[in-house]
Amino acid sequence: MEALVLLNALITRLLFVLHSLVGVWRVTVVTKEPRYWLLALLNLLLFLETALTLKFKRGRGYKWFSPAIFLYLISIVPSLWLLETHYDTQTCVSQSEGMSQNTSSKQDFNQTLISSEQTHGKGDLIEMARVFVNTLSTTCEKSWTLGLHQTFLLMLIIGRWLLPIGGAITRDQLSELLLMFVGTAADILEFTSETLGEKNVRNNPTLVCAILFTWTWSMLQFPLDLAVQQVACPVSVTARGFRSLFLCQYSADLWNIGITVFIQDGPFLVLRLILMTHFKVINQMLVFFAVKNILVVVLHIYRLVVLVMDVRASLRSQPEVLRGGHSSPAEAAVSGVSPKAWESGSKEGLAIPLRASPVTSDDSYPTP
Repeated sequence: MEALVLLNALITRLLFVLHSLVGVWRVTVVTKEPRYWLLALLNLLLFLETALTLKFKRGRGYKWFSPAIFLYLISIVPSLWLLETHYDTQTCVSQSEGMSQNTSSKQDFNQTLISSEQTHGKGDLIEMARVFVNTLSTTCEKSWTLGLHQTFLLMLIIGRWLLPIGGAITRDQLSELLLMFVGTAADILEFTSETLGEKNVRNNPTLVCAILFTWTWSMLQFPLDLAVQQVACPVSVTARGFRSLFLCQYSADLWNIGITVFIQDGPFLVLRLILMTHFKVINQMLVFFAVKNILVVVLHIYRLVVLVMDVRASLRSQPEVLRGGHSSPAEAAVSGVSPKAWESGSKEGLAIPLRASPVTSDDSYPTP
C-alpha cells in the first residue's frame, strides 16, 4: 500500500511537470524568444515539494490544502498568460493548406513507422519522433492555446484524484470535491473562451489582463479542500453563543458560499456586467451566463440566510442548561455544578446531581 501511495504521488507530480513544460515550449514557439525557457525553473518548487512530501508525509496529502496543486498553478499559469497576451501573433494556415500539410505529415509518419518496424534502428526511432513533432507543429497555434486551457483543467481534476489523500479527508468527501471541480472547471473554461473570444475584448489589452486576472483568481479554489470537510462540534460550543455554533456547524457550507460569491460566480458576474455596460459587448451567451451568475449568487445568499435562521431556531429550542443558563460560577454552585467545571466551559460529561426532596405525608403511599 505504501508503494502504491508513493507511486501515485510521483506520477501525478511528473504529469504536472510535463504539462508545464509543454506550456513553456508553446510560449517559446509563439514568441520566438528562447529566454522564456527560464519559466521551466518554476518546476523546481514542485520538485522541492515532492522531496519534502515523500520524506515527511510518505507521499500523503496535507490537511485542508494541496501544495502540489498550488505549485502546479504557479508553474503553468504564467505560460497561459503569455500565450493569451500574444494571441494576435498566433497564426493559423488556411483550411486547404492545413489539410494538405496534415495529409502529407500523416503519410510521412506512417511511412516512417513502417520503415522503423522493418529495421528497428535507433535512427529510425529518432526520425519517427521528429516527424511526430513536425506533425504537432503544423497544428493551429490558437488551437494549441485552447487545448492547453482544456488539458490544464483536466489535469487539475485528474491530478487531485490521483494524489494520495491525507487523514483529514475521506474518499466520500474526495468524490464530492471532484464532482464540484468538474462543474467549476466547465464554468471557468466557458468564461475564458466566451469573453476572450470577442474581437472588441482582444483589441483592449487592459481588458484582457482583467479577464486573465479574474481567471487566475478563480483557480485558487482548486488547492483547497475546505468546502467538503465537516468539523465535529463539541457540546460546549452551544454555550458560547450563536457565532461559535454557526461557524462550527456549517463551516463547509460557509466555505462553499464564500468560494462561489467571492472567487467564482461573483467576480465573473462583475466582469460580465462591466463588459455589457461599459464596453458595450453584448451577445446572447454573455447575457445568459450573466443571468446564471446572478441566480447562483442570489441562491447562495438565500442559503446563507436559511442557515442563520436554522441556527437561531436550534439555539431557542435548546434546554437552559445547554445554552449556558448559569450566568456565574456562584449560580452554577447552587445548581450543584462545581465552579471549576463551570470555568472550564465544557458541558461534556458534566453530571448535575439531583436534589433529594423531602417526602411529605401527603405524597407517601398508604400502608396496607
